[in-house]
Amino acid sequence: MPALTFELLKTCRQTGARLGIVHTPHGDIRTPTYMPVGTAATVKAMTPRELTEIGAEIILSNTYHLHLRPGEDLIREAGGLHRFMAWDRPILTDSGGFQVFSLAGIRKIREEGVAFQSHLDGSRRFISPEGSMDIQHALGSDIMMAFDVCTAYPCDHDTARDAMERTHRWAERCKAHHEASEAKERQALFGIVQGAFFEDLRVESAKTLAEMDLPGYGIGGLSVGEPKPMMYEMLEAIMPHMPAHKPRYLMGVGSPDCLVEGVLRGVDMFDCVLATRIARNGTVFTRNGRLVLKNATYARDFRPLEENCDCYACRNFSRAYLRHLFKAGEITGARLATIHNLRFLLRLMEEVRQAIAEDRFGDFRKAFFDRYDMSRNF
Repeated sequence: MPALTFELLKTCRQTGARLGIVHTPHGDIRTPTYMPVGTAATVKAMTPRELTEIGAEIILSNTYHLHLRPGEDLIREAGGLHRFMAWDRPILTDSGGFQVFSLAGIRKIREEGVAFQSHLDGSRRFISPEGSMDIQHALGSDIMMAFDVCTAYPCDHDTARDAMERTHRWAERCKAHHEASEAKERQALFGIVQGAFFEDLRVESAKTLAEMDLPGYGIGGLSVGEPKPMMYEMLEAIMPHMPAHKPRYLMGVGSPDCLVEGVLRGVDMFDCVLATRIARNGTVFTRNGRLVLKNATYARDFRPLEENCDCYACRNFSRAYLRHLFKAGEITGARLATIHNLRFLLRLMEEVRQAIAEDRFGDFRKAFFDRYDMSRNF
C-alpha cells in the first residue's frame, strides 16, 4: 500500500470546489482542511488534547527549526515526532526551504544545496535536497515536502525561472533519495510548484511536477507580500494542470477570506501561523472580520468573542474578560484567543465541506462575504 492515498469524493456542482479524504498511516484528513502550525513540535499555547478537542486532524511542523533545535537525531531517538510531541494524528513537515529563503543575507544557494548560518547561534550549516529528506525521515512525518527555492515579491522573470528550474531538479533528487529509503513505505513526498508571479512559469512548473507522479503537490511562493488578486490569478492558471486525483496544498495561507477563495479555486489543504500569531497579540477572527481585544470599546462588552461559536473561550468567557487578561499580561488570554482562532478556522472548513457536499458552496461563499468586513481583514 502507498504511504498516502487521496479520495476525491465529489466536486460542487455550483463551483467545482473539491471534497475529499487524505488517507495516511496516522489517520484520515477530510479536505478541504486547515492545518494548525506547530513549528517547533508544538502549536503555540495549545496541548495535543486541546487540538484534538477543537477538531484538528493534521498539524504542521518545520524541518529547519527542528533540525537546529533539538535536532533530528534526538527526535529519532525519542521514537519520532509523533511520540516526541504526543500527537497521534497526521503530521506534515515543511522542507525548510522557505525558512532558508527568509534568512536572505546569511545564506547562499548553490546547486548542491543551501549554506546558511543558524539564526540561533550563528553556526554554519548546510542543507541539500537529500539532507532535507534525511531530516524528515528522522522526524517521521506522514507528509514530507521537497526542498525548494522560493523567490521574493517582486522578482524578475529570469530570477523566477532559475529558482523554478532548480526547484524541479531538487524535486527529482528528493524523489530519488526518498524512494531509495525504507521511509517510502510510511511517508509521502509532495512536490512544490514555484514560478513566482509569472503565469507561464507557474503552468510550466505545475506540468513538470505532475509528470513526476508524486503523491501530492504544494503550491509555494505565494502569500509573500503580493496583492491577493495576484495570488488568485496564479491559482486559476495552474489548477487545470494539477492532477485531479492528488491533494493540492496552498502553503502559508490562512486568513478566512483566503481559505474560502482558495477552496473556490480547487485547493484542498492550507496552513498558516496567522491564527496563533495574532491571538498572542490580542486579535481574534470573527464572521464580521477581525476583533482587536485591547481596544477600549470592549472593556464592558460581556458578549462572547463570537455568538454561536462552540469553542471553549466563547462558551465560557466574555470579550471584557479576555481584554482584561491581555491588559494584565496574563498568559491565559493568549491561550483562550488561540483556542478560538484555531477553532474558528477549523469550524469554517467544516462548514465549507458541508456546503460542497450539498452542492451549495457558491451560496456559502456569497453569504460569507456578505457578512465578512474586508476592511477589518488581514
